[in-house]
Formats: sequence, C-alpha cells, structure tokens
Amino acid sequence: MGVGWRMFAKNALFCGQKLILCMLTKRIIPCLDIKDGQTVKGINFENLRSAGNPVELAQFYAAQGADELVFLDITATVENRKTLLHLVQEVARHINIPFTVGGGIGSVADVSALLNAGADKISINSSAVRNPSLINELAAEFGSQCVVVAIDTRHVNGENIVHTHGGRTPTQLQTLAWAREVTERGAGEILLTSMDSDGTKAGFADALTRTVAQSVSIPVIASGGAGTMAHFKSVFEEGCADAALAAGIFHFGEMTIPDLKHYLQQNGIAVRI
Repeated sequence: MGVGWRMFAKNALFCGQKLILCMLTKRIIPCLDIKDGQTVKGINFENLRSAGNPVELAQFYAAQGADELVFLDITATVENRKTLLHLVQEVARHINIPFTVGGGIGSVADVSALLNAGADKISINSSAVRNPSLINELAAEFGSQCVVVAIDTRHVNGENIVHTHGGRTPTQLQTLAWAREVTERGAGEILLTSMDSDGTKAGFADALTRTVAQSVSIPVIASGGAGTMAHFKSVFEEGCADAALAAGIFHFGEMTIPDLKHYLQQNGIAVRI
C-alpha cells in the first residue's frame, strides 16, 4: 500500500451513518458580517466593532486562497429591508470564488435579484423559520446547491435552540430537529453557528457540529469560536465538518489563510492550496 493510500485510510472517519472521507477537500471560508455597509465583528453576536471595507477584504481573501466567501447583511432582517444589492454587486466584481449572500431574503424574487447581482448561493435563516416551505420553493426554483440554511443556535435550559433575527430572537425549534427538517426540504448546505462560541476564540462547538453532521446528508459548515489553527483541525476531525467559517481572526490579521491551509495539510487534512 502506497503512502497516499495509507494516508487515505488513516483519515477516513465514520461519523454515525455518515461516511466522511477526509481526503475530500475541506473548505476554509471567511465571513463578512455587514452592518451599515461595513464589515463588523462581535462576541456572542454583540459588541460589534468595525473590521474594514467589505470589498477590499473580499478581494484580499480571494487572493489569499479562500475557498468561498460568505456575506451576511446581519441587520437586514431586523431593519425589515432587503440585502444591500449594490454592495453584493461590488464584491462579486472583485472576486473569482464562490460567493454566498444572506440577510433579508424572503422570496424567490429576492434570490433571483441576488444571483443576478453575482451571488452563487444564498443563505436564509429567519425567513426559513417563519416560512419553512420557502426552502422547498427555492430548491425547486434554483436547485439545492444554491440554498444554504443558516442555523444560529444557543444552549438554553439544557437544549440547543434555534435563534433568528441576527441571534436576537429565540424560537421553539430544537437545533437538531430543525437541521433534519431543512435537509428534507431541500437545503444544499447548513451553516451552523454556535452563538455560545461566537467570537470567543475558544474553539468551535465540535460536539454539536458532529451531532448535526452525523444526522444529515448534506455538508455542514461550522461557524463560531475559531481562535487557533488547531481549532480548525479539531472541527474537521472531531466535528466532522465539511467546511469551517471564521471572521475576526482573519479580519484582524491573527491568522492567514495560506498559513492555516499549510498547517492543515501538514496535519493530514486535505485542503486546496
């Protein structure tokens, strides 16, 4: 058996009923949380501070080797408005990597406008909770590969509970049950954000991510808590994540994407260099 096949065998993990072959490339995804046209970052979804110009950051991350980019207009739903379409267009003009946009999306027409503006995928959260059949409609109209359902979750009274409106509003939905439902309705990916871990730099919510990843048949993007390169390795190995999303550590220069990818590659995690 050659070295490549030994590494393949070493890195094949069986996560419940879901076979995760870690030789499949894992994705590193920077996230641009947008408020008032600027990139911001907080802790536990609060105490936001400016992190820079979104167009410049997007261009920088694409040049650094990011696999995808996520753009979330985090106050669009709270302010009852649509995503900043002109900013989406400007970002799309400056990058050549897959681009997911979320915030204020509530209809087929909204998605059509964003795709025409340059988005490759859209992310819905509050509107999906309010009207779950929207997931079915969007999957039927644009294909599941275009539909990402974001799940913002917080541990409340011993349960992981879905939150909406930028994490401000708790729902009655249990996170795992909701993840299974959105999968059945046609979502192509789940963006799972641990509100308890967000901005803490204490590590991703590996146990929660693993539980969700074991229970659905679609890719799970882990979000919230990245602080070290080892955290990424852990969420891929222990959390069975298909991709890992981070913001502050990239925005404020604490870690670069090339350095992170080389670290992961050296530790047996397949990434695109």
